[in-house]
Amino acid sequence: MKALIIAAGEGTRLNRLTEDKPKPLIQLLGLSLIERVLLTAKQAGIGEFFIVVGYLGDRIISKLGDGSRYGVEINYIENKEWQKGNGVSVLNAREFLDENFILLMSDHIFDARILSELIDYDGRSAVVLAVDRREPLSGDTKVLEKNGRIIDIGKDIENQNGIDTGIFLCSPEIFSYVEEAVKEGNTELADGIAEAARNEDAEIFDITLIESYASKMRKEIKPWWIDVDTEEDLRRAKEMIIENASKNPSDALAYYIHKPVENKLVAFLSNFDITPNQMTITSNILAYTVTALFLFGYLLPASILTFVVGIVDGLDGKLARVKLKTSKLGSMEHSFDLLYEFSWFIALSWFLFSSTRSATPLILCIYS
Repeated sequence: MKALIIAAGEGTRLNRLTEDKPKPLIQLLGLSLIERVLLTAKQAGIGEFFIVVGYLGDRIISKLGDGSRYGVEINYIENKEWQKGNGVSVLNAREFLDENFILLMSDHIFDARILSELIDYDGRSAVVLAVDRREPLSGDTKVLEKNGRIIDIGKDIENQNGIDTGIFLCSPEIFSYVEEAVKEGNTELADGIAEAARNEDAEIFDITLIESYASKMRKEIKPWWIDVDTEEDLRRAKEMIIENASKNPSDALAYYIHKPVENKLVAFLSNFDITPNQMTITSNILAYTVTALFLFGYLLPASILTFVVGIVDGLDGKLARVKLKTSKLGSMEHSFDLLYEFSWFIALSWFLFSSTRSATPLILCIYS
């Protein structure tokens, strides 16, 4: 499936941050907003993108290129009327999309599970909108639905029971509804969705029904999304991404010491060109240094360094999740961890055996 990303607006609510750059290129933990959208959609299985650019669009094109370095294909569509509502941007893509497609906003950061579930959703309408059930915030586009059908949508509607996440599954028919709204002077995408709703051709996908337990993370993570409109939104997005990248600590040491230290370090390291694999190599070098120290009897520095290894070891996986660079190789990390941990036990027991000439340390090592 292809995806259309709207990235033409100026983003005036971010004030100084968009004075000399388009909003989609604002940095968040080492990646621009639009890179996060691209890579999250890639995780959900999308490989071809159409990006509508407008305000300082040449900078977006220069940044993303043809998409090859992200492992995707990117095509660009220019919206010369980018000052108008985002419905106009959608219309500019009409000739390029003749089958069902995903529609995304370049400033909406979201959980890949939402998109994965939406792609598999058996929608029968021109548009399926992913909605959240939380209480609306200032600036949210609100949705009123009944029996899965959208009844009304807009920022100022009186009655609502859902929030527009900015994630859509569309058929080409959506262009006709948006065009009809634009002809009436209503240039926002929500106006086109409202037009489809009046024709009983718009439905919802409730993200709160998605399974929230993430087995790999060993904890409950509710499907999440953030519309980044203000600097406060950026702060919240940063906290949410880091928190959701953290596995559930297995013991008190990991919870009270490792986790807060790792979170601060990963927030710092994400702004540099440091890869998760480099962190893995670093942790293994340190780990086998501990093995050597135990083997030759330097027990105090070895013990101190095990704490450092524990911190660094937690950074590679967390950094991979924060920067959306997870891989199958990374999933084997636990096996490598066991190898060096066993080497610690063996080295320490051998040193104690050599020092005391008692077989007890070796026996305990074997049975541990």
